[in-house]
Amino acid sequence: MLHFDLLKTEGLARRGRLTLNHGVVETPVFMPVGTYGTVKGVMPRSLEEMGAQIILGNTFHLWLRPGLEVLHAFGGLHRFEGWSRPMLTDSGGFQVWSLGDMRKISEQGVKFASPVNGDKLFLTPEVSMQIQTVLNSDIAMQFDECTPYQTQGRVTTEAEARTSMELSLRWAHRSRDEFQRLANPNALFGIVQGGMFESLREASLQALVELDLPGYAVGGVSVGEPKERDAAHHGAHAAPAAGAQAALPDGRGHARRPGRRVACGVDMFDCVMPTRNARNGHLFTRFGDLKIRNARYKTDDRPSTRPVPATPAPARQAAAASAEPTCTTSTAAARCWDPCWPAFTTCTIT
Repeated sequence: MLHFDLLKTEGLARRGRLTLNHGVVETPVFMPVGTYGTVKGVMPRSLEEMGAQIILGNTFHLWLRPGLEVLHAFGGLHRFEGWSRPMLTDSGGFQVWSLGDMRKISEQGVKFASPVNGDKLFLTPEVSMQIQTVLNSDIAMQFDECTPYQTQGRVTTEAEARTSMELSLRWAHRSRDEFQRLANPNALFGIVQGGMFESLREASLQALVELDLPGYAVGGVSVGEPKERDAAHHGAHAAPAAGAQAALPDGRGHARRPGRRVACGVDMFDCVMPTRNARNGHLFTRFGDLKIRNARYKTDDRPSTRPVPATPAPARQAAAASAEPTCTTSTAAARCWDPCWPAFTTCTIT
């Protein structure tokens, strides 16, 4: 079940409210990532106190470990990790892409050796839907193929990207059919593919909209493309084309980039960086990055959000300007990830 209320727009930027089986999510929203059924280093209670409204689980990794038998015994992922609010799970498509030569893609699905124990596995759109049904995530994602930026050492051609995109569309139909057959009470999102070719992405979106899904994701990014080929603009057409009954997850929620995505009409973001970097002593602040393990901070008890002493003033000012959180319209507050502190904050689109 998913209901999306479009509350306010400003250009392509949107302020909305998602009603899901496990609660309400105000958008735009950043979603902390809990790959193996936990957001590493952060207890569920702490996430709630920070204001986290929805978190992610990883279908591929949870399938391998702890496995469906354990998750089924807990009645799904919510009880397994002690999280009562909404949850989104990916389909495993990106993780399959990351296996590289270790996997073999066919029309039916993907064969690969488990990176955990070497078992021979076969992941298909149907299996992905079955796994996500056991997980009982509020939002499930279709199984897709991530079109690589490079193929055999060269940039992927438009013809190759089209073949990949069309395979993902066929898998979207199969995912939708299996999702319905299982009578999954949650929501299924489609994923836009097409590589770096905007015409292919537009065709992918239009075909997905015909499936009448409640949401559509910006897919096929962070697949080896250089920063200058950032595909943020590929999401710009999605919100108006998909209509009000759509929420658009984007897996590139870098601490300093959500405002750019919001301006393109994207509603939801996820990224491992806030917690992964923090676990390694790397903090994001308004004044630049701070590596807390450096010897000079050993006895320093001042707040981490102060200007970094060794950074020249002009550089600090430039860093502060680029890091300033920009998420919501000036007339309707929403929530985004503040790169200056591990908590959510209200801020304004500029």
